Amino acid sequence: MYFKYTGRINPATGRNEPYLRLVESYRNAEGNVCHRTILHIGFADELITPGQLNQIARLLTDRYQQKIALFEHEDELVRTWAKDLWQRIVKDKKIDLTLFAPDNRKIDADTMEHSNVREIGAEYMCQNIYKELRIDELLQANGFKPEHALLAQTQLISRAVYPASELATTQWIQENSAVCELTGYALEDINKDKLYRSALRLYSIKDVLERHLSVRTSELFDIQDKILLYDLTNTYFEGEKRNSKLARFGRSKEKRDDAKLVVLAMVVNVYGFVKYSSIHEGAFADTSDISSILRGLQYQSGQSPAMVVIDAGIATAENLQTIKDKGYHYLCVSRNKLKDYKFDTSRLTTIYERRAGKQLILKKIQSQKGDTDYYLEVKSPQKELKEAAMKHQFEERFEQGLEKIRMAIHRKGGVKAFDKVNRRIGRLAQQYPSVHKYYKIEVSADAFGRTATALHWSQDPLKAKEKLDGIGKYILRTDLNLNDEVLVWEVYNTIREIESTFRSLKNDLDLRPIYHKKDESTMAHLHLGILAYSLVNTLRCKLKAKGIHHSWPEIVRIANTQKVITTTGYNSAGNEVSVRKCSRPEEKLRGLYAALRLLARPFIKRKSEKSVVHKPTSEKIESPSQSGFT
Repeated sequence: MYFKYTGRINPATGRNEPYLRLVESYRNAEGNVCHRTILHIGFADELITPGQLNQIARLLTDRYQQKIALFEHEDELVRTWAKDLWQRIVKDKKIDLTLFAPDNRKIDADTMEHSNVREIGAEYMCQNIYKELRIDELLQANGFKPEHALLAQTQLISRAVYPASELATTQWIQENSAVCELTGYALEDINKDKLYRSALRLYSIKDVLERHLSVRTSELFDIQDKILLYDLTNTYFEGEKRNSKLARFGRSKEKRDDAKLVVLAMVVNVYGFVKYSSIHEGAFADTSDISSILRGLQYQSGQSPAMVVIDAGIATAENLQTIKDKGYHYLCVSRNKLKDYKFDTSRLTTIYERRAGKQLILKKIQSQKGDTDYYLEVKSPQKELKEAAMKHQFEERFEQGLEKIRMAIHRKGGVKAFDKVNRRIGRLAQQYPSVHKYYKIEVSADAFGRTATALHWSQDPLKAKEKLDGIGKYILRTDLNLNDEVLVWEVYNTIREIESTFRSLKNDLDLRPIYHKKDESTMAHLHLGILAYSLVNTLRCKLKAKGIHHSWPEIVRIANTQKVITTTGYNSAGNEVSVRKCSRPEEKLRGLYAALRLLARPFIKRKSEKSVVHKPTSEKIESPSQSGFT
């Protein structure tokens, strides 16, 4: 029940004034929502406020549904109005008071049927994370209409739980998921074209959204972004992409050299939360200038400059200088191999024990060229054994390839042409780039220089020794003068977090491959995946704080055990009674809900032919601004 105002001419004053009615909603035989007036209250009383009217309507509804309040309402005016109106309803028989009577809800077990079974657990958790991130408030503040904001919420939750194309997402929402019952968006209005347009609307405020999520996640987990991780990845297209400005051939990280690529550059913090992202054409190299990325981080503020951690592929001299010029510090693997250096005798060698008994040997070194940066040599015995075995294997395969070429020269019918033999050697060297440069290869030819007569090879001892000395080692470089070798290595090791972010985006959230034909749709697709990742990473961080370290697919699998089901039967009077309820969560899911401080069931909703159909409601969880996340 609710109160509704309409304009009418007041005979006492002759003016158009608000007229008050008590109204209920119901669904007719065709399933359409209709409204029926229960009581005509009269012209509005100035002594009653809209807030009090809402409280009166709630009291009347609870009394109609025979819900007993634990405490009496404190507002005397509200109590009086509710009592008087209820007496009028009973006297005039405006509603069927037997509808919610216990006897009328007792149904014959033989007539029970279950239908409209839908998944709800993962959607429920994602919706609460969506509310904690306050994305809806941001969308409305940036001009999103209410229906567009609801569609965006539905799409983001769907993208996190069931990452797929717009067409497949539409089918999943309509046939498998209860996400629309949670968000309130009309199920019949969902289609792929609306999802396409919704993704483009979200991309139109990309920078605003990323800035908001960056600040909000830092508030939720009390994070100070002292360390930022920067890296690039790429994903490939299916199709020719002839007219695309983004799609270019390049070095594919998925070894898809046959497909055009698009590059995604991202900055995340040590907890995996995205601070900024940008999309570039497929030929964008790791060594490309990063000034545009750093400009996107200018809204970040702190007491001291943050440290940007990058890998060796990005750590060119120009990029390092750009980082310093923008007011940041850097930490990276040295791109250039230092040859003329010595160990710092003022610092002891540190042996760092890692997990599973693995060790690292850390030594501070000094450059002989007057470089003021801090350098740290990191040596891993386990890495040394692995790289030595790989080196030996590649050398064996390379020499086996040379032996085949040599035998062909001396075999009847084999390849003997001097040019062809050299081309075969070139292709072999291209196949084994890490070892061929340590070999001296000589091809002898006849007097005319046309036919190869012999092939000889040997390892260059100086180059081979240089390679052997470098096995299992790498050198870290930073512009900060630190005196803690373990701290330097641990800070650099956080770069694994951005690698984990890329894996989650590509594998868990299905960011590859891309099927969109238009560049704007491609960018919206990538941005939608990043927004969905914000939901996923926030949820996983909250669980990690409680000691739960499940992967995202495992969380979704556990959550999908909870369904929402409609159970229908007939009572003793022959009336159909329909109840739609969420199933009881299993033990593992109860553990997830407890860690997230959620109710065990998203909602409970009853309905019948004569009952009022209410929108589903879920508990609003207010998360503390600080948590014990470690």
